[in-house]
Amino acid sequence: MTTASTSTVKNAIKTKQEQAVTKAPETSFQGLITNQLKSQFKAIQSLVPKHVTPERLCRISLNAVSRNPNLMNCAPETIVGAIVNCASLGLEPNLLGHAYIVPFWNNKTGKMEAQFQIGYKGALDLIRRTGQVSTISAHEVYEGDKFEYAYGLEEKLIHIPSGEDDEAKITHFYAAYKLKDGGTGFLVMNKAQIDKHRDKFTKSKNKQGTVFGPWADHYVSMALKTVILKLIKYMPISIEQNETQTAMEALDRDNTVMTVKQPDENLGFGDAYIESDYVVNDHEEQVEQVIE
Repeated sequence: MTTASTSTVKNAIKTKQEQAVTKAPETSFQGLITNQLKSQFKAIQSLVPKHVTPERLCRISLNAVSRNPNLMNCAPETIVGAIVNCASLGLEPNLLGHAYIVPFWNNKTGKMEAQFQIGYKGALDLIRRTGQVSTISAHEVYEGDKFEYAYGLEEKLIHIPSGEDDEAKITHFYAAYKLKDGGTGFLVMNKAQIDKHRDKFTKSKNKQGTVFGPWADHYVSMALKTVILKLIKYMPISIEQNETQTAMEALDRDNTVMTVKQPDENLGFGDAYIESDYVVNDHEEQVEQVIE
């Protein structure tokens, strides 16, 4: 009798443990994201360019989420939406500056959401993919550098670094390009202009107005990306090519929030998975950020 009772208890404990192990991935936040990625895997697989594998992208994206605890407070569908966005652009949310997934509080929806941001290297990569650009680069200018520029009919840009690398001594940022047909151009922004742009458009601020996220952790890279994106608007490149059109549309998605629709809606792959109502960019009303 005692043996039977002990055996029953052991079996009951074992069953509960197995159930706990089975349910853990579903109930944990990481497991929830993983399950949603699995449900969207075919969509991701159909979106990624040849140079990106969907398995690698999902793995790197999960690592990015685990590195930022604040993302665990975000609506899961916005995180998956950001990952799907990365997939469609062929950019990885990594520490190298290709793309970022940033958390912020959206007063409009009343919840934490994940925001997609293109990084400095990601912006360069997208433009190079158009096939129309011979070279494109961006640099910061420090006190002590020889730096001269002039706009007009006889434009010129001269930058000779002095060797200074203290971020506190940065005075300007600039981006320059050369097209394959020989055309050239550049754009210069001083540090005050960069900071004004950051303060106007970044959603990653707390109640005190303190900036966090990429602008705090990777200020130079974000500033270089800003001047690149502004320069691109003036580049005389044709959008007839599919690669160019994709790149330009991708750059316009910077600073956006997207959410993935539920799989049971029987939608097709690609952009149909993204709720356009969630898009917030430089051309729309900015959402006030309040982080507790």
